[in-house]
Amino acid sequence: MTTDQIAISLLLTTLLGLFVWGRVRYDVVAAGGLVAAVVLGLVPAESAFEGFGHPAVITVAGVLVMSRALSVSGAVDGIARWIRSASGTETGQIGVLSVVAASMSGFMNNVGALALLLPAAIESCTKANRPVRLVLMPLAFASILGGMVTLIGTPPNILIATYRQDAMGEGFAMFDFAWVGFPVALLGVAFIALVGWRLIPSASGKTAEGGEAFDLEAYLSELAVPKASEAHGKTLSEIEEMTEDLDVAIVGLVRRKRHYPRPPQHEPLQGTDRLLVEAGPEDLDRFVDRLGLRVAGSRPDKESLSKGEHAVLTEAVVTPGSRIAGRTVGALRLKGRYNLTLLGISRQGHARGGRLSSFRVRPGDVLLVQGLENDVPDALNRLGCLPLASRDISHGLRGRSVAAAGIFAAAVGVAAFGLLPIAVCFVAAVVAVVVSGILPIRDLYANVDMPVIVLLAALLPVGQALETTGMTGLIAGGITEVTQGVPAFVVVAILLVTTMFMSDLLNNAATVVVMAPIAVQVARGMGASPDPFLMAVAVGASCAFLTPIGHQNNALVMGPGGYRFGDYWRLGLPLEILIVVVSVPLIMFAWPP
Repeated sequence: MTTDQIAISLLLTTLLGLFVWGRVRYDVVAAGGLVAAVVLGLVPAESAFEGFGHPAVITVAGVLVMSRALSVSGAVDGIARWIRSASGTETGQIGVLSVVAASMSGFMNNVGALALLLPAAIESCTKANRPVRLVLMPLAFASILGGMVTLIGTPPNILIATYRQDAMGEGFAMFDFAWVGFPVALLGVAFIALVGWRLIPSASGKTAEGGEAFDLEAYLSELAVPKASEAHGKTLSEIEEMTEDLDVAIVGLVRRKRHYPRPPQHEPLQGTDRLLVEAGPEDLDRFVDRLGLRVAGSRPDKESLSKGEHAVLTEAVVTPGSRIAGRTVGALRLKGRYNLTLLGISRQGHARGGRLSSFRVRPGDVLLVQGLENDVPDALNRLGCLPLASRDISHGLRGRSVAAAGIFAAAVGVAAFGLLPIAVCFVAAVVAVVVSGILPIRDLYANVDMPVIVLLAALLPVGQALETTGMTGLIAGGITEVTQGVPAFVVVAILLVTTMFMSDLLNNAATVVVMAPIAVQVARGMGASPDPFLMAVAVGASCAFLTPIGHQNNALVMGPGGYRFGDYWRLGLPLEILIVVVSVPLIMFAWPP
């Protein structure tokens, strides 16, 4: 191995390790990797930022904006309203949700499709008195499956088309992925609806009854004890007697900046004390109102939990890519910046110990916030949080659904017939929805998921360095030597399973950047067409079902569904096995080597 090959190997190993570790956000890791590649001489300095103008990156940004335009215009609200009213049996409800999610995510960003359907799914569970954990994981998986069907359904497909363009002079067309993606998605959705949901660990007897958006066992809240409150001067034992009819647990006490995880039961509370409590929204409301407490950091004249005419309580999930993910509650300054008061926070259906101000927010956490009715929708959108109680608080310009759908369909049609490059089609569509007033120009760039854009733009030059240093050829040569004399379908299966495993641990776009060049080199080493090998990478990159970190949609439902890390493989493993068994023969038939 040459010095450059050793350097790129070490760099990629470090990046992959940081991606799996997950403590540093993936766009920061990717940007750091790009800078390191330039410093090491692996990427020319003048080419470092060419990724930001790459057609694949532009296309992904355009699809994200158009997905938002469809959302705010109300183009899919009718579907969401119908889902709310359609509960039926577990199989029927999950089947309907899964089919709709897969269909929508084939033509819009699959994270956006899930975000649109998530509140409706929760409300339909409320109506049916059914645990949401039986529904949300199938919904997330189905939205991922649907993205495999078209070029624009998921970023990995766009990247794969780009690599085919480089290898063969022509990229995959809009519906080329459907030859494999549609049967796989169809069978995957059928498996989820008929069998798969039964493999999800059952909830602890809880359902979505009682008018709640969904059942959370507890929020962690921090409450101040004013001198005028009923709690001042009382001991914790006395407070527990006063509120014994409420499901509230006092889990900590903060006194003079010192945290007591096991607070003394017989010492009177002081005016400077703060209580850490676990409770659901309704019991928390009654607890605060009965004792005259207030949420720490809020103004008692405006922010008490006794809801006034224009004050609303909203539960919202932190989405992947949210600007508050990775930050502590104390650093958010929600009241000053967004006019929101954070009442509590829950992770995987459970509160977490320690001071609320030091709690570090993660994607999938559920926030209980209070604010003025007119302020909450815009504030949640700016924070990158998805309201769970209802779609009624979503903001946007309704009544323009036909125009938005028409513009989107025109962009898809022009790209499908090859009249214009797909990146140009979607940039034109974005301009059209802004000029026509469907999407306010102030929201244009807010709807571009910049962490994803930075990830793609930074990793593309690093992936190119794999080829320029000869490392891709070296890896591919090793694979070719090991599999010499083995049928092509076995090599395709190996690439598929390897990509699938990597996608369960890494961002799927990062997986494609690593695996696609290797697939092309393996094909050349075997004297075969790159098509089946690239398609294997495309399918594998879209099949991240074993962990909550493999795909944004898995992380998005983790909090509302109360899932644990180990819950995903119970449904995900048999689903991935089914996909491998079905997709390999389909790939070999549709894209013969």
